[in-house]
Amino acid sequence: MKRTLVLTTILLMCIITAQAQQYIRTAHGLRSTINGTDINIEFYSADIVRVLKSPAGRAYEKKSFSVIKNPENTILKISRKGNIVLIASNSTNVTLNLENEQIKFANAKHNSLLEEKEASAKFTPMMDSTTSTFSVAQSFQLKDGEAIYGLGQHQTGTMNHRNHQVTLKQGNMNVGVPVMYSVKGYSVFWDNTSTTTFKDDNTGTSFNSEVGDCIDYYFINGAGNADRTIARYRDLTGKVPMLPKWVFGFFQSRERYKSQYESVGVLKKYRDLHVPIDAMVQDWQYWGVDDNYWNSTEFGNPLFPNPKAMVDSIHMLHGHMIISVWPSFGEKTKIYADMAKHGFLYKDYLTYPPKRIVRAYDAFNPKARDLYWSYINKNLLSLDLDGWWLDSTEPDHSRPKIGDENMLTYAGSYRKVRNAYPLMTTGGVYEHQRATTAAKRVVILARSAFAGQQRNSTVVWSGDVQSRWEVLRNQISGGLNLSLTGIPYWNSDIGGFFSSNKYPLGVKDQAYRELYTRWFQFGAFCPMFRSHGTQTPREIFQFGGKGDWAYDTQEKFINLRYRLLPYNYSNAWAITANASTMMRALAMDFPNDEKAYDINNQYMFGKAFLVCPVTDSLYTSRANGVAVADFSTIKKHDVYLPAGTAWYDFWTGEKISGGQEIQKEVPIDIMPLYVKAGSIIPMGPFIQYTTEKTDPIEVRIYAGANGTFDLYEDENDNYNYEKGKHAIIHFKWDDKQKTLSISDRVGSFAGMQLGHIFNIVLVKPGNGTGLAAGKTTKQVKYTGTKATVKLI
Repeated sequence: MKRTLVLTTILLMCIITAQAQQYIRTAHGLRSTINGTDINIEFYSADIVRVLKSPAGRAYEKKSFSVIKNPENTILKISRKGNIVLIASNSTNVTLNLENEQIKFANAKHNSLLEEKEASAKFTPMMDSTTSTFSVAQSFQLKDGEAIYGLGQHQTGTMNHRNHQVTLKQGNMNVGVPVMYSVKGYSVFWDNTSTTTFKDDNTGTSFNSEVGDCIDYYFINGAGNADRTIARYRDLTGKVPMLPKWVFGFFQSRERYKSQYESVGVLKKYRDLHVPIDAMVQDWQYWGVDDNYWNSTEFGNPLFPNPKAMVDSIHMLHGHMIISVWPSFGEKTKIYADMAKHGFLYKDYLTYPPKRIVRAYDAFNPKARDLYWSYINKNLLSLDLDGWWLDSTEPDHSRPKIGDENMLTYAGSYRKVRNAYPLMTTGGVYEHQRATTAAKRVVILARSAFAGQQRNSTVVWSGDVQSRWEVLRNQISGGLNLSLTGIPYWNSDIGGFFSSNKYPLGVKDQAYRELYTRWFQFGAFCPMFRSHGTQTPREIFQFGGKGDWAYDTQEKFINLRYRLLPYNYSNAWAITANASTMMRALAMDFPNDEKAYDINNQYMFGKAFLVCPVTDSLYTSRANGVAVADFSTIKKHDVYLPAGTAWYDFWTGEKISGGQEIQKEVPIDIMPLYVKAGSIIPMGPFIQYTTEKTDPIEVRIYAGANGTFDLYEDENDNYNYEKGKHAIIHFKWDDKQKTLSISDRVGSFAGMQLGHIFNIVLVKPGNGTGLAAGKTTKQVKYTGTKATVKLI
């Protein structure tokens, strides 16, 4: 009897083990139940793999806010050897261990990319409002020395996130995007919208989210290349639309312009000074100073008696205007009443200002998004405004009335979905404007972002940062890491938003002028170039006039921004058409140079420029509390030139070998800029606004390697480019033959300039350097047909 019982027990254990080791092939992968965990591995393409895990038997359907791609029909080979199941596409190998649940990812040659830690999926039961669910976590094991980036924008100055902990939670100055990029050329998108803790230490690398019905993440194989990784991520979550050409000019803002005459007057002053500018920004209280009318979306302030005339005047001066709109409303506004009538307002959450009943709308509700847009459309777009500054797109800038994160939204508890709020509110505005008009490209400036927000024509800014040197430096790594989550358009308030804590005299303080000037130089090499802040004005004429060092340096860098417009607008097209990135961490282009991994104060702007902002005070000091500037001794700035290429000093034309640290002299009007050998940089004429004229175009050739560049042109605004109404001219430099080939123009559009004057400049010391036009080596009168130029 005892022997029979033992045999029965052994047989039963064998059956259980056999069951645990089974898997079912599905349309796009496989699923299995191992140790009480349901696991689903699904290929969305050959390079994108989704992993879903949940406690066994807990059936549900999850709809992602971020992912818009459906799984492709991908050829997969599934095989088994012992307890290891291999699922292989033509580029990605995934193995599942049927005993310990471990999943590993490798390339087609079986070179390891990423692996989970064994049995590291965690589901901790919790109550979310009245729903029984879990906190979820998953751990991975990275290779020693493997640098990782992304996770959004944070204010710590950290570039490489190894051995760091990061809280992913939307807030003023912090943007949580749960996308981790590895220098090995892959990404992990942890698809969870609740507050998430990312942690990397000697025990592993983990994502731990407060709320989740399941573990849901995507492994994205970029075949070792940053651009390919981001391209596949955008294929999953949405491509980037073209911004209009004027967005790549200069924006002047202030908290706040208090009348329509002030806004128009500032733009006119720039025109009178012949300083280039393209956009004015209208901040809050155009609705009035009574907070009960907060964000009415209507002009109610008597100092704006005719807003249509204001906008028309801006346009007549060849400018554009974007305007502040919040997700919250005062009690006496029409939109508040309308939202409240339909039950679209959050009852327990208040937003700024805290002393008034100002409530945020439920952006997760599609009908609430419809209503939100209807007021913007009726009250603001009807005035022919050009874009939207969607401030406070993270309502937790608010103060909870009762501190209850169990507050329900249309999509579940606020705790569960909070990080997706900016994605939903910007998405509602983008989609509705696209449905309303194709005449203007959507332009949205937003303070927060989530995965997929790049598809909403959003430029993210870094929030209400302080005017301090260390804060300036921290903006660089913040913007770069956000870019590595696939969101390419970013900027910061030039000079810092709050100035009075450190510089109570503001623009009258020589020390603040130095900080602002260096921040301004950095801003000229960000995707959006925008001056903004409170407590002191920031217009160029506030810094004196010609002959004053702060004025002259700002004018120099504004003109440089406009001369680089052909380069920048072509890079914008590369973002839209080829999933490129404008502001690039060094690890993107130099993944084999370990010295570049942790550098947090340099970056590539496009694929040609190495940008090295000065982030220390060098020329001002205080005597008896008064700031004094002293430029008698030229100071130096340390610069690392990445290995694997030669570099040209943009200002002098000097050619320098990479793989070394140098010191660059940095008088106040110089920010270190280097150009990669083999680069072709088109520079336009000196202009006052982006659409003034295009010719002549100076084409600078930086010899030392082969190179290419695609010069892009379209109608500057509207969406006709999506219908093929655009043109590309391909340039190719053969370094050995010293020959520049210019292709036949491909494509056309209405109003296209049929010919161009290309002044070809072979850069060398003393020629083709800095802001000024170089001495032409050869001139090409281009008519749309190919040409070849030999440069000696």
